[in-house]
Amino acid sequence: MDFTIRAVRPEEHAELGDLTGLTYLNDGLLLHGEDDFYLDVLRDTARRAREAEVLVAVDADGRIVGGVTFAPGGTPWADIAVAGEAEFRMLVVAPDARGRGVGEALVRACADRARALPGCVRLVLSTADLMVSAHRIYERMGFVRTPERDWAPVSDHLLRTYALEF
Repeated sequence: MDFTIRAVRPEEHAELGDLTGLTYLNDGLLLHGEDDFYLDVLRDTARRAREAEVLVAVDADGRIVGGVTFAPGGTPWADIAVAGEAEFRMLVVAPDARGRGVGEALVRACADRARALPGCVRLVLSTADLMVSAHRIYERMGFVRTPERDWAPVSDHLLRTYALEF
């Protein structure tokens, strides 16, 4: 691997926020483009880092090439995880770093953190239908679809869910 996974540092909050927001914009994941309210949430890494665990993938030059938010069930950043579960959200990989295993490494780091939580039996996630390459990573890693948990954060935006049992 030509990158390292670690906790985000305060001086990197803006860089990761920009990467996260731009990734969602450029990949067509925001319903209202630049006017989408969620863009501000995606860019606010400082808030996520206060309320959850935010991990980054950093290349040999110190550039952030990916990031993810990890949250135990029942905490503010857990959308679907309940007690005994953990969740990851906002997984992003810089376009020029895709295909190098960055996304999978970030997911593995989340799985390791979830396994280390007392009483945690699964890692869950929500994803959009059009994120096909991410779905392949999840399925290759042993995640299974949990359609009974699919949900819509806003009308007309159904998210599919996956779980990895420990």
